[in-house]
Amino acid sequence: MSVLENLEPKKVFYYFERLCNIPHGSGNLDGISSYLAGFAQERGLFHIRDAHNNIIIVKEASAGYEKTAPIILQGHMDMVAVKKSDCDIDLAKDPLRLKVEGDFVYAEGTSLGGDDGIAVAYMLALLDSDDIDHPRIEAVITTDEETGMEGATAIDLSMLRAKRMLNIDSEEEGILLTSCAGGMRTDCHIPVQFVQPVQIEAIQNGSYLEVTAGGLLGGHSGTEINKERANAIKLLGLTLQQAKNSVSFHLVQIGGGEKDNAIPRQAGAVVYIEDGKKDAFIEKIKEIERAEQKENQSKEQGLFIRVEKIADSGQCVFDSDSTERILSFLTLFPNGVMAMSADLDGLVETSLNLGILKTCGQEVTASTAIRSAVESAKHKVNLQVQTLTKLFGGSAETHGEYPGWQYDPDSRLRAEMVRIYKEMFGKDVQVEALHAGLECGIMTAKIPGLDCVSFGPNIYNIHTTEERLSISSAARMWKYLLEILKQQ
Repeated sequence: MSVLENLEPKKVFYYFERLCNIPHGSGNLDGISSYLAGFAQERGLFHIRDAHNNIIIVKEASAGYEKTAPIILQGHMDMVAVKKSDCDIDLAKDPLRLKVEGDFVYAEGTSLGGDDGIAVAYMLALLDSDDIDHPRIEAVITTDEETGMEGATAIDLSMLRAKRMLNIDSEEEGILLTSCAGGMRTDCHIPVQFVQPVQIEAIQNGSYLEVTAGGLLGGHSGTEINKERANAIKLLGLTLQQAKNSVSFHLVQIGGGEKDNAIPRQAGAVVYIEDGKKDAFIEKIKEIERAEQKENQSKEQGLFIRVEKIADSGQCVFDSDSTERILSFLTLFPNGVMAMSADLDGLVETSLNLGILKTCGQEVTASTAIRSAVESAKHKVNLQVQTLTKLFGGSAETHGEYPGWQYDPDSRLRAEMVRIYKEMFGKDVQVEALHAGLECGIMTAKIPGLDCVSFGPNIYNIHTTEERLSISSAARMWKYLLEILKQQ
């Protein structure tokens, strides 16, 4: 018995559950791409699967719509695959454990992948139906959107006929998105030197302590960066820097976060400290925790900073210079909202998210997601990150750059969708810009004159283990999609 079989619309949730049974975190898409290609082949639909696992499926117009202009339906097949620390699921191999609670679908212990599984489910339900009025549909399902839009960047769209596109990658019902920020990824590498504990003259009898900063909300580094939620990596770095100003210690390892486009919820470090200073260190951490809890009480009620003694492993430790450089680097590293839009009230213009920190071999790596609606501002922030990294003896490289999506004041598709929404729901739909990456910018660059709008159902806490999809909203936006297709 399937978990979602009693939900409406049945075919949409049937395919959503099928997708959730196939691991499809970014970079692990062979399985889901094969499933989508097989789906098209079984139904005799023209399809293309390229070397990047992107899928294009074409369904010709239904009766009476043969002369209607074709339309692209677009979404991505990958999800941000994250799990709770105590969850035993292997996200590279295991299906998600779907649960239904009230109006919501969620996955036990992991992210859900409603972003963007619901788009793919909509498309499959439509492609598998023979009683829906629609023009020629060109379904474009891309890969690795969450890690830099590599699929959209690589895909060949030259065979498409459509000049209109519905991007189904928004997470708030009642809002049509018509422009978005561009972005890039920057990875920073700071070399570190290790020494044996016995080589540290200042520590005669030392202990290994683990410091963990966590209990944070996290969230999407684009759509939720304006909420000023705490970043676990920054919290940890600042905590350790403050503590080191009072009590000396050596780093052993440090890391946190899972995805560069998700605000990190937890980060941890192992430190090596003189036994006689251990109590003072623990007390200092407790003092900092109290201050941080007070400072963040309105938005991070679960915040904690914990210290635990761990077994003496004899593990090598950072030398004094490396410890100082890494903590100073983290203290000075920019993060969060960098600038607000001067034109649109409440819209973030430029931001930076320090999403991943790792100790790897002889270096500490920091991975970031930079976003901006202004191309020059995006590159200035990148320059700031690059320069800071060099100052601390490191190097940085940029990848996964994608363009922003410019607002089209003459969009006929937007006007139609505004009208249809008002007719169906008796209220005006909001038209907004988004401080997050959508593939629309890449698509409009590939198809000159492409008219596109992004929409979708309510999905909450995307890119986190608390992600949940509204069942009723998914049903309403399905009906909205069908009406848009019908009125073309």
